[in-house]
Amino acid sequence: MNLFDVYPLYNVTPVSAEGMVVTDDKGKEYWDFYGGHAVISIGHSHPHYIKRLKAQLDQIGFYSNAVKNPLQEQLAQKLGVLSDCPDYNLFLCNSGAEANENALKIASFQTGKSRIIAFKNGFHGRTSAAVAATDNASINAPINQQQKVTIVPLDQLETFQKEIEKGDVCAVILEAIQGVGGLDEPTTAFYQNVARLCKANQVILIADEVQSGFGRSGKFFAFQHHGIQPDVISIAKGMGNGFPVGGVLIHNDIPAKYGMLGTTFGGNHLACTATLAVLEVLEQENLISNAERIGKYFFEKAAMFPQVTKIKGRGLMLGLEFDFEVGELRKKLIYDHRIFTGGAKNKKVLRILPALNIKEAQIDIFFNALKKALR
Repeated sequence: MNLFDVYPLYNVTPVSAEGMVVTDDKGKEYWDFYGGHAVISIGHSHPHYIKRLKAQLDQIGFYSNAVKNPLQEQLAQKLGVLSDCPDYNLFLCNSGAEANENALKIASFQTGKSRIIAFKNGFHGRTSAAVAATDNASINAPINQQQKVTIVPLDQLETFQKEIEKGDVCAVILEAIQGVGGLDEPTTAFYQNVARLCKANQVILIADEVQSGFGRSGKFFAFQHHGIQPDVISIAKGMGNGFPVGGVLIHNDIPAKYGMLGTTFGGNHLACTATLAVLEVLEQENLISNAERIGKYFFEKAAMFPQVTKIKGRGLMLGLEFDFEVGELRKKLIYDHRIFTGGAKNKKVLRILPALNIKEAQIDIFFNALKKALR
């Protein structure tokens, strides 16, 4: 049997990692400035994280959600405090795609409607709303054909208002910082008007924080930069520092019902332990404030590069836009300078998503390598 070939792969085989350094099967070391799509929040093999997981494995790794798991309650309490979202309830699942699918189901159940509004160049996993991230709608067509997705441009309020006032919309799903799309952001005025129109039209506002959540933007959630309160928040990537975890935060105004949602692996003991370990490190090492501080340093350094036409993002969810496509630049950085970075749907954007405990000296390493690669 062969692997189903849907991803282009770089010729690097990682076998171990610590902090921001990944080592391949030939003993070569690479700097990880991408963290597997913003998954690595606290660095590879963080000692507190490893200790917590090993201790949990000595007790129990998994049992189904048919029985009580006190770790889920501990996680919900810790998450509510650190995220400043005490008025929400937590449903745990396994990935960002699953989190967004559950968020969309909740919206449909709550409103009795089915149409979704998403935004151009947004990305919400391989879900009903994923058509927003690609020009090839046949690949990402809705699983439920009755759940129609309407794509509108970001920051065009008149177009958005026309669509939401048609009366058949169950949900609006929005990234405060677009990930796969290329780090574009709505303005605060636009986001606040979206929230206002959702409330006026009894539409569920979903904040997709799958990539931007857990402190990456310099606040716990990126929507918190805009002073709004979504009805539902989807989370995943950075939660487990590489352990598969996803979740949905549902506001208290939306009632839970038995049988409404379900999961086999979601909220298992190891997943909860991994997420608790991440939250503990974020708190103990002040990593959210570090993300904000290092992000500002990144902007200062990037401004010295005339080849960079735009510096994008917030905190440590960052992008450099050039006046050329960055595919070859990424290859140079990997093979010549041993640095991992990311691409985007906007092929001129180089994405930088390092661990939140990165230091200024490591940012300098990146820019020194970038300078050489751009020659």
